[in-house]
Amino acid sequence: MRRPGPLPPPERRDARDPHADPEGLVALDDEPRRRAPVLPFRRGRADTTDAAPGGGEPSETGASHEDAGAQPTGWRDVWRATRARRRALRSEIRRFTARSRRRRMIWIASLSALLLLVIGSVGAAYSPLFAVQRITIEGTVAIDQAALQEALADQVGRPLPLVDHAEVKAALVTFPLIETYTLEARPPHDLIVRIRERTPIGVVRSDAGFTTVDAAGVVLASGGARPEDQPLIDARDGLASPAFEAIGQVLRTLPDDVHGLVAEARATTPDDVTLVLHDGTEVLWGSADDSVKKAIALLAAPDGYSYYDVSSPGSISVG
Repeated sequence: MRRPGPLPPPERRDARDPHADPEGLVALDDEPRRRAPVLPFRRGRADTTDAAPGGGEPSETGASHEDAGAQPTGWRDVWRATRARRRALRSEIRRFTARSRRRRMIWIASLSALLLLVIGSVGAAYSPLFAVQRITIEGTVAIDQAALQEALADQVGRPLPLVDHAEVKAALVTFPLIETYTLEARPPHDLIVRIRERTPIGVVRSDAGFTTVDAAGVVLASGGARPEDQPLIDARDGLASPAFEAIGQVLRTLPDDVHGLVAEARATTPDDVTLVLHDGTEVLWGSADDSVKKAIALLAAPDGYSYYDVSSPGSISVG
């Protein structure tokens, strides 16, 4: 039996053949390969040209979409498309920022209302709607109310925030019995003046007679006759001395029932204050320290003695 001969070797193609096989072998399919047609680019026209039927070369006539009835794209079309795009973009921005814009509007409205409220309140406060119509004076006992009202009459008709404190002070300084004062504005039309009067503690002998003074040595009144309800004060070196300051502190802290019993108070130093009662009894008070305890000890001491030493309230000496 005879063997078949070997297959003939594959033929090699020319290297210049564009359809040559990569390995240099002849393809089994000898059908020529097709390439996509190359279309010319035209400004303002369609980008492609109709290819010939069957995928061949372009037609000889070079017909384009414009030839088929398509309109060229001009600057008006571009402007309209740009405007439509901007409108769509703004619409999306408004949709996504609606919450933040609503929150911002709430804040703006709240701040505006608060600002209007503050401006309205300040404007009303400085307007005649809150002018002073009544001045009420409290705390006076020895000072004439009518004289005080007359001295403060210039403040009537002024808005409460515009009451001149310097003028009020200048008017009240003329009353020596006033120790301190406070002002209170009570809208819409009331001005309250609270006064603390000076407390007289005794009288001192002078060339003009007798002068009533308080614990600070302020002269409250002067006259030729000695007031019966005030003790006579005898302090070495006068009203500006440490001895008078100690006497003033002692007499000011005395209870009313004990103060009414004192006829005279004398001292040469701050530590040897001595009180003389109306019945001639002498009380060695000492310094102004623990004056309340000393007064309690004096009230608890037995009667019938002409001398009491309460300088040490823990141990009272009598004689």
